[in-house]
Amino acid sequence: MPGISMTVNGKPVSGEVEGRTLLVQFLREDLGLTGTHVGCDTSQCGACTVLVNGESVKACTMLAATADGAQVRTIEGEAKGGAMSVVQAAFQEHHGLQCGFCTPGMVMSITDLLRVNAEPSEAQVREWLKGNICRCTGYHNIVKAALAAAAELRAQPVAAE
Repeated sequence: MPGISMTVNGKPVSGEVEGRTLLVQFLREDLGLTGTHVGCDTSQCGACTVLVNGESVKACTMLAATADGAQVRTIEGEAKGGAMSVVQAAFQEHHGLQCGFCTPGMVMSITDLLRVNAEPSEAQVREWLKGNICRCTGYHNIVKAALAAAAELRAQPVAAE
């Protein structure tokens, strides 16, 4: 079995995987990061969304070996020092979740959206989330949470480099 190494949530990890092992399986089964959910096994629901090298990816469609050397961030990597990320806090404040199953994938997708578009419109948020399915909320509060997170992030002072 080939060995792989990557950085997950800021920590170097490695393991041996079969060639057919999916990234979602490696994260959940080998690393114990169960916040990345498996919802459909067909890449349609988005519950398995993680960030690979900063971009959102459905981890059920990516072979773990393909992520060799990559920077991977899962929902577990969003909270820093016990404090929720801006997107997570917005989901809580605006009731952007009900059962919570889709929430990790939604949070990771919105995090990526706000990376590429700091001021999305409601229509742009809805378009971006086409690859994420929520069976509970009707999306209204998820969209409100995304727009609130965008506003919060724009209001934060820019860190000096």
